[in-house]
Amino acid sequence: MSSPASRGRWMSKTAVNGFLLLAVVYMLFPLVWLVTAATKDTGGLLAGNAFSFDGFNLGENLSNLASYGDGIYFRWYLNSLGYAGGGALVCSLICVAAGYAFDKYTFRGKDQLFGLVLMGVLVPTTALALPMYLLASKVGLVNTYWSVLIPVLVNPFGVYLARVFCSGYIPNEALEAARIDGAGELRTFWSVGLPMVMPGFVTVFLFQFTAIWNNFFLPLVMLSDRKLFPLSLGLYSWNTNTHGEPSFYPLVVTGSLLAVIPLIVAFVSLQRHWKAGLTAGSVK
Repeated sequence: MSSPASRGRWMSKTAVNGFLLLAVVYMLFPLVWLVTAATKDTGGLLAGNAFSFDGFNLGENLSNLASYGDGIYFRWYLNSLGYAGGGALVCSLICVAAGYAFDKYTFRGKDQLFGLVLMGVLVPTTALALPMYLLASKVGLVNTYWSVLIPVLVNPFGVYLARVFCSGYIPNEALEAARIDGAGELRTFWSVGLPMVMPGFVTVFLFQFTAIWNNFFLPLVMLSDRKLFPLSLGLYSWNTNTHGEPSFYPLVVTGSLLAVIPLIVAFVSLQRHWKAGLTAGSVK
């Protein structure tokens, strides 16, 4: 017979696994609904049997999505890829460079300046949308790509996270060795520091990519030209028409399914860069 200690361990393990299983089901439930609902026409969606594959209509839904409004959906798709991909890449580089400077250099006002960065983490982005709109209006950037792209190039939390990664992943001895070999500060950062802190760079990139891809309020405030909309705002504009025109339901659902794909691809393709140990052997 098993001892009370082993029974207790078994019950604890069962409880933990059961909780994890429930969490997985909870997270996958909306995605499963989205996949099955995208195969339905308007009647199938309104009938409430979205979890079955009866009346498979995915091909026609994709065709309608591509043809509606002269293919405006895929224009929104490209806009989102530009906003999220370009914005996250530049933002990640800025954040890593700033975190590297905060961790590896000593300069006057360093602690006070980093305190301001931490204060920026506490400010919700929605609270900054109106001030940014007024600034963009002053310089004539409203209703342009730049009005959405420029504000997402700075992320205070990314700077904080990058400093933590630089502290743990970049040994000072490696930087000193590069300087002794004659490398300048920019070359030291680019050739030595940045490769070592690549897991942090990828982490900041994924956080920012997801935030920009799902960004809604800032484009809503800044943009009025439908050709400049990201997917989030474009699908919202279609969803507002569903009450008067139910034929928009399949467009919104199918468009939402396609909108998930870049996030999945980004996380799956970049997860290998999170592995630790990239600096193993750099310091002898």
